[in-house]
Amino acid sequence: MSTAAGITPGYLAPPAERAADWLRQLAVFTLIATIVLPIVWIVITAFKLPRDVYSLDAALSFTPTLENLRTVFQHPWNLGSKIVNSVLVAGGTVLLAIPMATMAAYAFSRYDFRFKQAIFLTVIASQFIPAAIVVLPYFLMFKQLGLLDTRTALVLINLSIVLPYAVWMIKGFIDAVPLEIEESAQVDGASRARVIAEIVVPAALPGIITAAVFSFTLTWNEFLFALILGKQHALTLPIGLIGFRTERGDLWELMAAGGILITAPMFLLSLLVHRQFVGSLTAGSVR
Repeated sequence: MSTAAGITPGYLAPPAERAADWLRQLAVFTLIATIVLPIVWIVITAFKLPRDVYSLDAALSFTPTLENLRTVFQHPWNLGSKIVNSVLVAGGTVLLAIPMATMAAYAFSRYDFRFKQAIFLTVIASQFIPAAIVVLPYFLMFKQLGLLDTRTALVLINLSIVLPYAVWMIKGFIDAVPLEIEESAQVDGASRARVIAEIVVPAALPGIITAAVFSFTLTWNEFLFALILGKQHALTLPIGLIGFRTERGDLWELMAAGGILITAPMFLLSLLVHRQFVGSLTAGSVR
C-alpha cells in the first residue's frame, strides 16, 4: 500500500540517488559555511583582547570585552566621524539617484525619441567602465573645482556609479505597468506628474526599493574613490579600516570591530527592506 505521498513505507532509495542527495546536502553545507564562518570569525574577534586574538587556546574560549568597540571611536582611529561621512555620502547618493533614475527610466520606457536605444545602451555600458580608469579625471576635475576632500565630491562620483544600474532596474518594472492604466487616468483628467506619482511609482515600488538598496550598499562599501578623493575631512568607514595597519602589524581585534560597524547596518537594512519588498510584491499582485 502506498502512502499519500506515493512512497511505499520502508522504501530505500537506490545508492546512486542517495549519493546524489548526500552530495547536494554537502554542497549546501559547504556554501553556508563559506559565507557564515568569516562573519562568525569577525564577530568573535571583535570581542577578544589582543592577547587572545593570536592564541589557539582562546579560539572559542575567552573572556569577551567591549574595549575594542570603544577604542575605535577614540583617537587616533576616530571612526565616529567616518561613520557620519559614510551615512551622509550613502544617504545623499540614494536621495539624488532614485528620483533621477525613476524619471530617466520612465522616459526610456514611455517616450520615443531619436537614438533612444543607443543612449540607453550607452548608459548601461558606462557601468562597466573600470573605476581605476576614471578616478584620475575625476581627481583633476574636483581639484579644479575645489571639491577635493569633500562629501559633495563623493556623492557626485557615486551617482555616476549607481545611476546606470538604478535606471536599468527601475525601467524593467515600469515596462511591466500596463500603459492602458496611465491612459485611462489621463482621460479622467490626471496630469502626467500625478500619473507617475500615484500609479507608476507605487506599481514599480519593488524595483525602486531594490535600486535604492543596491545604491546604498555600493556607496557604503565604496573604497577606491573615497581613498583617492578623501584626505582628512571626507574619509569614509572603509578607509578607516586602513588605519589599523600599524608598525606592530594588523590590529585584528580593532579591524574586526570596525568590520562589525560596516556590516551591521547592511544586515539591518536587508531585514527591513525584505519585509517591505515582499509586501510591495503582494500588494501589487492583489491590485
